[in-house]
Amino acid sequence: MKKLLAFLMTLAMLASLAVLPASAEEERVYTSLYSSEVSTLNYLTSSTTWDYTPGANVVDTLIEYNNIGEIIPGLAETWEVSEDQLTWTFHLRQGQKWYDYTGAEVGEVTANDFVAAAKYVLTPEYDSSLEYMFEEANILNAAAYYAGEVTDFAEVGVKAVDDYTLQYIVDKPTPYLLSCMTYGSFMPAYGPQLEELGAEFATACEKMYYCGAFILSEFEPQVKHVFVKNPNNWDAEHVYIDRIEQIYNTEAATLAPTMALRGEVDYADLSNDIIDDWKANHADIVSRGRAVPDFSYFFCFNFDPQYDAEYGPDNWRIAVNNSNFRHSIMSAFDRTYSMRALEPDDPESILQNTITPATFCAADGVDYSELAPFDGTEENFFNAEKALEYKAKAMEELTAAGCTFPVTILLTYKSGDTDWENESILFKQQLEGVLGTDYINVELYAGPSESFLSATRRAGVYSMMRCNWGADYADPLTWASPFAESIDSETGLHEGNSYNKMDVSLDGDSYPETKDILTTYYATVEEAKAIADDITARYTKFAEAEAMLINNAMVIPYNIEAASYQVTKLNIFEGQYSPCGVSNLRYKYQTLREDFISAEEYEAAYQEWLTAMGK
Repeated sequence: MKKLLAFLMTLAMLASLAVLPASAEEERVYTSLYSSEVSTLNYLTSSTTWDYTPGANVVDTLIEYNNIGEIIPGLAETWEVSEDQLTWTFHLRQGQKWYDYTGAEVGEVTANDFVAAAKYVLTPEYDSSLEYMFEEANILNAAAYYAGEVTDFAEVGVKAVDDYTLQYIVDKPTPYLLSCMTYGSFMPAYGPQLEELGAEFATACEKMYYCGAFILSEFEPQVKHVFVKNPNNWDAEHVYIDRIEQIYNTEAATLAPTMALRGEVDYADLSNDIIDDWKANHADIVSRGRAVPDFSYFFCFNFDPQYDAEYGPDNWRIAVNNSNFRHSIMSAFDRTYSMRALEPDDPESILQNTITPATFCAADGVDYSELAPFDGTEENFFNAEKALEYKAKAMEELTAAGCTFPVTILLTYKSGDTDWENESILFKQQLEGVLGTDYINVELYAGPSESFLSATRRAGVYSMMRCNWGADYADPLTWASPFAESIDSETGLHEGNSYNKMDVSLDGDSYPETKDILTTYYATVEEAKAIADDITARYTKFAEAEAMLINNAMVIPYNIEAASYQVTKLNIFEGQYSPCGVSNLRYKYQTLREDFISAEEYEAAYQEWLTAMGK
């Protein structure tokens, strides 16, 4: 009853903010600019947010999220899981159709379309970057088929029982599988078209079919994208925008705000360099984006540095394996100081004391970040007095171990990213100010703007780096992936350790303290993964593992994505809200207002949304 009342309250809020067109015949057109073209329309191959935004709006998923983060039916009306938790059965809506880019009916959406799409994703020749999601979801034989170890797709756990009954079979209980169904990997595609086009699928708007809220009627790269409402969609009554026009302009970031004031576009992002002016002169229409807990930032220590000798990689290796040294850095790091480069007005609003973002998931109504294992994690955070105590202990221990001072910290950031550069400068100032340059020397290193991750983090060219991770599904396991992903059978190391390369400390007995921490951490993660029938116990065990990383200063939690400033004619709180997948990218459920939402209206909508969320 409580959830129902919250949902009704939300509907009332949304209705109050909606501005209806002057007449029923008036076309509701939403116009915006963009400056970066999608690399592909193929939602079955690309894992970048911008690339699968079109797919999210033109192809429906089995399940969806409503605007307060609850799972609701999509193309599947109902579903159930077997008693052994290994077989998930979805019952599809009957009579749902595929349409071409002109709106002409092509065929019916059936379970076979999900099977065909899965086979496409898992066929190496199509070079999909989404195949890993089938492994993450534990789909039976999916990884083996992709690797060529299983050659008959009938042995893969994706089955069309009949036209309207779809099954996913997993090789172990997977309590988060439903959330995986909102990811591009599990979206359907018209089977006969996939078979006909192969690699040519979705290379143009006329080379794909549509079963979602919108149809991509025009796609001219570096000119415009045009989406029109699909009047025959099963949920068309909740699609309130008739036409979406995205106009290409290389100067979109600069021109959009001015064009918005002239009434030429319905949305504009406000960059940091103009926000002060807008707050001074147009404060009545400045609002914020809606923060979504699907992305997290944290500082990683690199335990296996691979950079030039001038920066002292061997010296760093000794230092980073010392607990007091890591704690001195963690305690000296006033995170809100450097965070001013990202969120100057209220840095505390995006601060995170856990790697898994707050509000990402909850167990029996208790937010994951507030579970008991996290008690005490804040004691290792900013405290200048403690930092100096740790420094004194570390200097004594490290001197005996052959370390020399000051220890060089190669702090790497992406070239051309002004905010990241400014953030790094503030980090250097603040950390050296607390600990002293007799102890550390922070060297700023601008990595390449292209292929940054492969050239720096994955290559080990850093001592410390602000890293990030996005959720693949709604379970704390996804946030362990950067540190404790699956073990490589050849190396025996965790594949996720391209982030901080902690596994190197497991070799031999050079660093017994670090080895003990990691051994316990990995064992705890495996214990958590094995718990599938008790969500509270599962989440608590994951929290225990994550707290172990934080309390031992192996990783420093930092922030969530700062919500951008904007002017918009859409009430963002009407849109779908999800911790993962494509739901957050949809225009469905949002009404187009005649005027830009005011700051006052935004705040009222935000507070009512929080109430509906139970916050």
